[in-house]
Amino acid sequence: MFVEMEEEVPPEEFNVLWSFAGRCSEELSIRRGDQVNVHAKISPEWWWAELRGVFGYVPASYLHKGSTEDGEEEEDMWQNEEYYDIYGTLNLHLEMLSDKSRTEAYRQVIVNNSASLHRKVVMDLGCGTGIVSLFCAQLAKPTAVYAVEASSMVEHTRELVKQNACEEVITVLQGRAEEIQLPEQVDVLVSEWMGNCLVFEFMVESVLLARDRWLREGGTMWPSSAALTLVPCQAHRYYAEKMAFWEKPYGLDFTPLQPLALQEFFAKPKFSHLMEPGDALASPTDVICLDMHTLQVADLEEMQGGFQFSLEKSGIFHGFTAWFSVSFKSLEEGGAAVELNTGPESEPTHWKQTLFMLDVPISVHAGDAISGTIILRRNPIWRRHLTVTLNWEISGYTQAGTKSFPMWR
Repeated sequence: MFVEMEEEVPPEEFNVLWSFAGRCSEELSIRRGDQVNVHAKISPEWWWAELRGVFGYVPASYLHKGSTEDGEEEEDMWQNEEYYDIYGTLNLHLEMLSDKSRTEAYRQVIVNNSASLHRKVVMDLGCGTGIVSLFCAQLAKPTAVYAVEASSMVEHTRELVKQNACEEVITVLQGRAEEIQLPEQVDVLVSEWMGNCLVFEFMVESVLLARDRWLREGGTMWPSSAALTLVPCQAHRYYAEKMAFWEKPYGLDFTPLQPLALQEFFAKPKFSHLMEPGDALASPTDVICLDMHTLQVADLEEMQGGFQFSLEKSGIFHGFTAWFSVSFKSLEEGGAAVELNTGPESEPTHWKQTLFMLDVPISVHAGDAISGTIILRRNPIWRRHLTVTLNWEISGYTQAGTKSFPMWR
C-alpha cells in the first residue's frame, strides 16, 4: 500500500521495500510501500528522510526509487544485462577454466560416478563453454545432457559441442532457468553457481528454481551441500599497504588521510585475498551450511550463523577471513563424496578468500575467546548483491564490535 505525502517536498521521493521499526526517536518507522522524501544521504547506510511530516533516519538499503512520472521503467533489480555481458566474454571463462582445482573437481565427480550416470538425464545449468557437459558426454555416456546458458557464450558452446562430436548427447539451450523448457525431467542437476563469500551474484536462486521445475523426485544436486567458513585473522601486509602507509610517507605526516583510507579500503570486503600461512588466530569454523536439496529461495534473503573461537596464539586481530567449500555426494552406494575447498590450506582457486577488515586492529592473546554472529542479508534492490554483517565480542573487552560490509551495493 502506498501512502501519499500530505505536502509536496522538493527532495527525492523513494518507495519503501521493507518495514522498519525505529529503535530510537531519531529513527523513522516505515512500512513496506510507504513513500518517503529523502532530504540528505548522511552515509551509504543511513539517510535522513520524512514521512507525513515526521523526520528521522532510515536504512538506505530499504528504499528504492520507483518509476518516473514520464513512465520510465525502473532499473533492472537483477542487473541481467550487465551480468550476462560479463559471462559472454572469453576472459572470464579463461579464468574459470584455468582454475584447475575447480575444473578438476567437477571432472572427478563425473569420473567417480560414470557408471551411475550411464543412461541418466543431466542438466548443466549456467554451462558457460560447456566443459562439464562435455565431461559428462565423453566420460559417462548419459542418455541426454541439457546444457543451459543465458549469456552470448552459448553460440560458442554449440560450436564446441559439435567440434568434440557430442551433439547427439548434448543439447545446448539459451535462456534463464526461470524461462527454459526441457522435454523431460532430469536425474542430475549440476551447476557451478558459487560466488565470493559463497552466494555473491545469487546464481544459486536460478539453481533452486531449476531444481523445483526440472529435477525428478529423488534426483541429485551437484554440489549437494555447501558451507561458508570463517576465521579471525591477522592481515599485517594489507594493513601496512592501505593504512599504516599514511603515517610517514617520505618523512611527512599524512595521517589526516587515514579516515579516507578507512572508508575507501576497509568499508567493503577484499575479494581475491590469499591469507598468509600463520595469519589465522584460531581454528576455522563453518558458520553457514546449505543443503542444496532442501534450501528454499526465501532462505536466501537472510542467512545467519554463529561462531565461537578460542585463540591459539597472541597477535593483532585485524579482521575475519571467509571462504567456502562444496561437496558432491556420490551416486554409487558407499561411494566417497568429492569436495572443492577454496580455503587457504587448499590449492588456490580463482575465488581465493574474502577478507573483512575491522576499523581498528585489536591486540589479542592466546586463550582469548571471540564469539559472535555473521549475517548475510540480500540487497532488496540490487538482487545480485548482499551485505555481510559481523558482530563480535572478545573475552576481557567490555565493548562489543559490529560492522556491515556491502558486497558491492
